[in-house]
Parts: sequence; structure tokens; C-alpha cells
Amino acid sequence: MGAFGGHDGRERRWTGLDRLESRNRPPRSLLVALVLASITLITLDVSGDGASPLEPARRVVGEALGPAEAGVAAAVRPFTAVPAWFRSKDDLADQVRDLEASNAELRGQVELTGFDRNRLEQYDGLTTAAEDLGSALVPARVVALGSRQSQSFTVTIDAGSEAGIGPDMTVVNNDGLVGRVLRVTRSTATVLLVIDPDSTVGGRVGSSMEIGFVTGSGSLRQESGLDLRLVDDASVPARNDTVVTWGSTTGPYAPGVPIGTITEVYSSLREASQRAVVKPFVDFSALDVVGVMVPSGLQSDRAVIEADGSLR
Repeated sequence: MGAFGGHDGRERRWTGLDRLESRNRPPRSLLVALVLASITLITLDVSGDGASPLEPARRVVGEALGPAEAGVAAAVRPFTAVPAWFRSKDDLADQVRDLEASNAELRGQVELTGFDRNRLEQYDGLTTAAEDLGSALVPARVVALGSRQSQSFTVTIDAGSEAGIGPDMTVVNNDGLVGRVLRVTRSTATVLLVIDPDSTVGGRVGSSMEIGFVTGSGSLRQESGLDLRLVDDASVPARNDTVVTWGSTTGPYAPGVPIGTITEVYSSLREASQRAVVKPFVDFSALDVVGVMVPSGLQSDRAVIEADGSLR
């Protein structure tokens, strides 16, 4: 036990440590003085009302540390602003997408304004045509043009047997005669246009009431016209005369439907006959809305324009 210094040795060692700690600890009087000095400075600063004795010292410290604080703030600002920047960037991207969508919608409306106006005028024209012809009409739209490989001029409309349409019904638009129905399905119908070379329509010249036959020229261009040959070879049709159908209520063409106007008249001395060129009222290259002439009161899956112009 003596080798380790015994109990007295341990006591001396711990006593030495206590002295060392007490030597490093500041005196209590110093702490009390610092607290009192702080309280005094705070009291003087608060009661100074803008004329604090500490103001000069505060100004000096502010002038010394202000630029450093500003520099540190400027250096740190890009890093602290990164989350807000990403948020604002996403918000701006969303706003740009919304504006682009709105612009596209408005642009589409502007581009379709003329198209919608033209189609509305054609539907309104069918109402007038129904009144003039004294016949009910089933409105339809042209959805396809016949293949040129078939060497025929036909169109497909979006109305068929469910709309009350059947073969050999007369098809018109707001300008005049379009053709006749060849065949139908439940929802569509094929229309043979009067410009088809195999199409022959009985026509009547308005001023003389002479009758003849109008044959298609095989061209969509109005200038190509239709061929009119009168039954009476001695009768000479007049230019600018109107030609209408002279069909019957049971035939493929209803009577009194406008076909076109006579633009040219040619005489054949060899055949002693007259041939006239008829410019059709209908522009077949821009065919869109048509009406199929049907009996009044017909059951249809769509609205029908009655002969008095009312919609049923």
C-alpha cells in the first residue's frame, strides 16, 4: 500500500486538482461586475430616447461591420433563393403552358369562324330551298368523294335509311340540283352527281318551256358546264335562260329544281340540231351541306326541314 502513496497521496492529488480548477475559474466579483455593467448599459440605452450614449459606439460598429454583412448577404442570397427560384420557374412554366393552350384555342376559333359561318349559311339556304321547292328536306353533309378510278362522279353523305332516305331520291343544296341517290346503307348514302357523264336529267328551258335532256360533262369545274339538247331540234334556246328539271314526283328527279343557266348555244347543220351549254348553279368542287327531298311527315333519325321551312 505504501508503494502507491497510501491515502495521504490520493488526498494530495485531488486537492491539487481543486486548486487548479479554482485558479482557472473567474472570480465571482468579476461576474457580478459584468452583469451590473450590462444592466446599466441597457438602462441607459433604453432611457436615452434616440440620444443614447451608446449611439456613437453603435454607429462605429455598424459602419465597420455593415459592408461585411452586406457582402455576406449578397454572397449567400443566390443559395438561399434557389428553392424559391425553382418554384417561380415552375409557376412561370405552368402559366406559359396555359397561355399557349388558350392561344391555340382562340386561334382555332378564329380559323374556323369562316367555315362555321359558311356552313350555317348553307343550312339556312336549305330552309329557303324547302319553301321554294315545296318539299321536305333531310339535311346531310358530304363526307367522301367517289374514287376517280371508277370513272364516276359520286359523293357519300352521312344520312341513310335510318334518316328515311332511299334510292332515286333527289338531292339538292341551297343553290340547285346536286344529283340523285344511287344506294343507301343504314347511316350513309351514295349520290350520283349530275356532272357524271352517265347522268341524264330531263330539263326544261324557263322562257320557252321547251324540254330536253341535260347530260353531265365529267368535270367538277362549273365552267365546263352541262350539255343540253332539246327534243325539238328546230327550237333554239336563248342564252342566260334558266334550266330546271321537268321530272315527276315518282321519278328520280323532282320537277322544278334549278339546274343552271345557258351560257353558249351551238348549231349543227349536219344534224340540224341545237346544243346548249348549261353552267350549273352548284359548285361541285365545294360541295358540303345538301338536302335530300323526302315526303312530308317522313320518320327520320334527324331533324327534317318541312316544306314550310319549319324544323321537325
